[in-house]
Amino acid sequence: MIFVSNNRLTPSIHRQENQHALAQNALRTTLELPGPFPEDVLREAKEAVAGHELPELDFTHIDFVTIDPESSTDLDQALYIARAGTGYKVHYAIADVPSFVSPGGALDAETRRRGQTFYTPEGRIPLHPEVISEEAGSLLAGQLCAAFVWEFELDADAEVSSVLVRRARVRSRAKLSYQGVQAELDAGTASPVLQLLKEVGIKRVELERLRDGASLNMPEQEIEQLPDGGYRIVAAPPLPVEDWNAQISLMTGMAAAGIMLKGKVGILRTMPAPDENSLAHFHRQTRALGKPWDGEMSYGEYLRTLDPTDPQQLAIVHSAGMLFRGAGYTPFDGSVPEAATQSAIGAAYAHSTAPLRRLIDRFVLVICEALSNGTDVPDWARRALPSLPAIMGTSDQLAAKLERLSLDTVEAALLSNHIGEEFAAVVISGSKPARTGNGKNGNGKNGNGNGNGNGPSGIVQIAEPAVTARCPGELESGTQIRVRVLSADIASREVRLELVG
Repeated sequence: MIFVSNNRLTPSIHRQENQHALAQNALRTTLELPGPFPEDVLREAKEAVAGHELPELDFTHIDFVTIDPESSTDLDQALYIARAGTGYKVHYAIADVPSFVSPGGALDAETRRRGQTFYTPEGRIPLHPEVISEEAGSLLAGQLCAAFVWEFELDADAEVSSVLVRRARVRSRAKLSYQGVQAELDAGTASPVLQLLKEVGIKRVELERLRDGASLNMPEQEIEQLPDGGYRIVAAPPLPVEDWNAQISLMTGMAAAGIMLKGKVGILRTMPAPDENSLAHFHRQTRALGKPWDGEMSYGEYLRTLDPTDPQQLAIVHSAGMLFRGAGYTPFDGSVPEAATQSAIGAAYAHSTAPLRRLIDRFVLVICEALSNGTDVPDWARRALPSLPAIMGTSDQLAAKLERLSLDTVEAALLSNHIGEEFAAVVISGSKPARTGNGKNGNGKNGNGNGNGNGPSGIVQIAEPAVTARCPGELESGTQIRVRVLSADIASREVRLELVG
């Protein structure tokens, strides 16, 4: 943690800040992250905004709202929910990014090169120029926008009975935050739309359980910049409203997959079911950590019972990561793929709700709108399908590496003023085979702590400051230990710990 004394940074903190800034800046070079947009791309984006035309269909009478992290300005989704007899009517507006991007143009090529928006402690590296991603294309409150509006009819159990996708002009009424919405729901002061979001969200969670869907309730880790220029890592379990809101997005992705499978053209997000060895290992881990999974309930249902604020159960959550492997993208045109399921969701699924931040959604939205309305799928979207898996796979790998190295840098900075100090920690990924009989579990962390030697080691979580690092020794998942900080090198992003006692 970086401390401020009398509103001034001490010389040692100045040195630390300089080292941290250099290390973070080096990430751009090391990972070859995208730089500023080329002039022709910026020019094309400005021209697209200046000449942009809104759809004729007018849905501005619908009281859409957006729900996002408080600081977000690239707003992809807005929703409205109302009762319809014993069921519900859901309108879900997704930013009409394709209307700003000319196929084959400079902006199209640049977004394919990037693949997605990248996040660093210093800010976003956006997929689209800000004139689109944070201004004209964003569903900002009070702004007249173009959107793909998904119209869902749900029955009393919140199961989808019909869906239609149309381009329309919309205007969001309010920009809401997760924290604010959760506070209103807890206080009983939330608007009818938000109360229905909770009602539908809870029912959609139950439907997920019934189809053996699964989700990891991982604590959110955010790198927060402090007023003095330093950083801290904030970790907290997701709020319930985040899950309910995510259920609307998942519902849309499942509907998108259904539309494309019926039309025999599109691209899915797929993931195989966990293999028997992974499931057997996970069984052993849960027994060792005191909350055994008996296998009678689905692993998705079991994961929902875990409390990530409990040290041992947090270790189970981390161990469950091995069950969520092998995700990829499956394009098809003219026939339906045999392996069409995203096993964690328990259904066919497609990315479709974040076009400002993820390239593939732009193509899915256009394909779904055409199929939903009985018109031809644009040739430019069809031609792009075979190339999208490689683009998104490369981009996803880069984003994951950036996230890990950014955290490594901040974690090293947080501990650089605590050399020689001891901290309480929890083993979240152990090396000790005594109780599970499986040796190392393969969930090791790349980056921090790779200077700790080649013997047995595990991954430990220090609560405050919030740091995850490798520690040598035969460590058992879920146990509470004490560790001493031997070194923390910001430039190399390495933290070296030792087990105390």
